[in-house]
Amino acid sequence: MKVKTILISQPEPKIENSPYSELENKLNVKIDFIPFIHVDGVDCRDVRQQKIDLSNFTAIILTSRNAVDHFFRIAEEMRYKIPNTLKYFCQSEAVAYYLQKYVVYRKRKIYVGKRTFQDLIVNIKKHSDEKFLLPSSDVLKPVIPQQLDKIGVDWKRGIFYKTVVSDLSHLKDVFYDILVFFSPSGIKSLYENFPDYEQKDTKIAVFGNSTLKAAKEQGLKIEIKAPTPKTPSMTMALENYVKEQNKKSKAK
Repeated sequence: MKVKTILISQPEPKIENSPYSELENKLNVKIDFIPFIHVDGVDCRDVRQQKIDLSNFTAIILTSRNAVDHFFRIAEEMRYKIPNTLKYFCQSEAVAYYLQKYVVYRKRKIYVGKRTFQDLIVNIKKHSDEKFLLPSSDVLKPVIPQQLDKIGVDWKRGIFYKTVVSDLSHLKDVFYDILVFFSPSGIKSLYENFPDYEQKDTKIAVFGNSTLKAAKEQGLKIEIKAPTPKTPSMTMALENYVKEQNKKSKAK
């Protein structure tokens, strides 16, 4: 079957000439972006109830752009003036780059991991005397607290925002050739919106082992996986799959 339509279960990238727009042009496919989950900020009163005093921390661990946004939101709501001495530990370059929305990069102490939390742990371990705050969602990968506890640093988690299932009722009678998921929450959203969902001819693409596991637990058949040694990004995995499928379709 020729691939003509792809649904990405995330917001559309806010950059010009994103890899997805290039993919759309290159393969002559239609790519839609519809977030299956969205984030709601937690009220600062709820953060206080978690017994979090921002002045107690000397370093912040930021695993996503959402964590960046909601840390600075809570700081503003609490009327807390963030000191220039605060250290920022960012999981990836993308998160560190996004941090520039709030701070003057060259005037702050910022430490950056390559991509995974394991990469960032190396930097955190070198600064084990700091008191770390981890602003996070109510959904957190178990590996993060496990690794922080393992190296024995002084840290505290704060739930600053929550992951909420989006209303997808407008997709009830809409068909896409490929559905792309990036988190177990996306899979959860699909089945909360459509408890009787049947995959039929739709191909499923997943990013990451936890997403793969969640999809398999629902009985979904997975055709496209990333990252892999050959396809480190989802766009690369999609491109390889679509090219192969459309080539087969043309041969028929």
